[in-house]
Amino acid sequence: MGAVSTSLDEEARDIFTDLGYEVTEDGEEFRAERKWRTVHVTTADPEQAATHGNLRCFVTRAEQASTVRERLLAVEPDYDWAVISVEENGYQVLHPSADVLPAP
Repeated sequence: MGAVSTSLDEEARDIFTDLGYEVTEDGEEFRAERKWRTVHVTTADPEQAATHGNLRCFVTRAEQASTVRERLLAVEPDYDWAVISVEENGYQVLHPSADVLPAP
């Protein structure tokens, strides 16, 4: 039997669900809501992603995560953001003000 591959979008939803967020469809992205916080989550490149919301999360494969983070640092968007780097055995969070934070 071959390996089963999970789409990046499904992995992103699983990460936020496991963190206790309620996940809701929002066009080509989704919203992750918990308590007072609403995070707009996308797997699109920053240049192609919608710009609404004060908190944005870009979910990407590990080999692209640093590039996505650097693009966002260069553009300096007017919203708070993070990049989730999905790896073979989990994920890491890359935030603009820190290097790499371990996943909870």
